[in-house]
Amino acid sequence: MLAGLLFAVVLMVAGGLALAFREHTTRPVAEAGRIGRATPPTPLRPRSRISVLVLNGNGVEGAAGTTATRLLGAGYGHAIPTDASNLAYARSLVLFRPGWQREAERLGKDARIATVAPLDGTVAPAYAHVPLVVIVGAN
Repeated sequence: MLAGLLFAVVLMVAGGLALAFREHTTRPVAEAGRIGRATPPTPLRPRSRISVLVLNGNGVEGAAGTTATRLLGAGYGHAIPTDASNLAYARSLVLFRPGWQREAERLGKDARIATVAPLDGTVAPAYAHVPLVVIVGAN
């Protein structure tokens, strides 16, 4: 019985030593599935190089001109005021062409307009070169 107990103790000690001195099978930290660093976002285009089409969508005379003047004062390079084809917009909104979402979100903050959405193609072809559109609604 003593021999069996002694044998069990020797096995436990030998097993513990074997575990302590075994080669590591885990990968070093340098090789373990690194989480790649996110590429930093490209800087926003400066306001001074951005053209904005400002459409009067509420029918109030001078609404687009007033908003365009405020945007020029905020540093935007061009703000072109004109009337929208529909004068019954209840809310103001900022529309953007593909690739301009971040600048549109900044424009929304600058103009205090919460609704920012992709351009749906309702703007006249003469303004196809303008990446951002503000529609001044009744709010």
